[in-house]
Amino acid sequence: MKLLSVNVASPREIEWKGTTVTTGIFKKPVSGRVMLRRLNLDGDRQADLSVHGGGNKAVYAYPSEHYAFWHGELPGFDLPWGVFGENFTIEGLLESTVSIGDRYHIGKATVMVTQPRMPCYKLGAKFGRDDLVGHFLRSGRSGFYLSVLKEGKVSAGDSIEYEGREGPNLTVQDVNRLYIRDTNDPELLQRAINCTVLPASWRERFQKFLELAAAGHNP
Repeated sequence: MKLLSVNVASPREIEWKGTTVTTGIFKKPVSGRVMLRRLNLDGDRQADLSVHGGGNKAVYAYPSEHYAFWHGELPGFDLPWGVFGENFTIEGLLESTVSIGDRYHIGKATVMVTQPRMPCYKLGAKFGRDDLVGHFLRSGRSGFYLSVLKEGKVSAGDSIEYEGREGPNLTVQDVNRLYIRDTNDPELLQRAINCTVLPASWRERFQKFLELAAAGHNP
């Protein structure tokens, strides 16, 4: 498992549907060692702190393995590392194998998986495609956010070492499927509700889904 690229950006303005949008999604790879702090990487900023950044979403990691799929879905677009707004382009960690609460050592830092990435309209704005947000969500290729348990410097080429897990076995893929109601499994819903690493807003959403399932309302 490896960190292939470290990507950062400052917010910039773009035009989208007749309005000016400020976004930090235009991440670019940087060389050398970069300090990873509790809330973000040095040199990286988020435009809207109400939905981006913070302790549970300090770093966004995206599997490099998904780029082949997107090359097919986005013909004509240049897709360098960081193009989906990720801070870490990674190798060897997928949504189907990574669980909420998994801890990893990267460079001098320690991080923990907290939740999938739910894309906002700015992803579509970047590519000029209204349909991309829904497609990204349904594809299951969400990537995931990391909290920072130990600050330290990281760089492209660092190995990613598994250190253990907080909470039950609940993969990022499981959470994605529950979110889009691709499954209504009561046991899986309960496991997600009991996963205290998952932010409260997610667990509250799944509690409502469980109550609907108990009442016989299927997705």
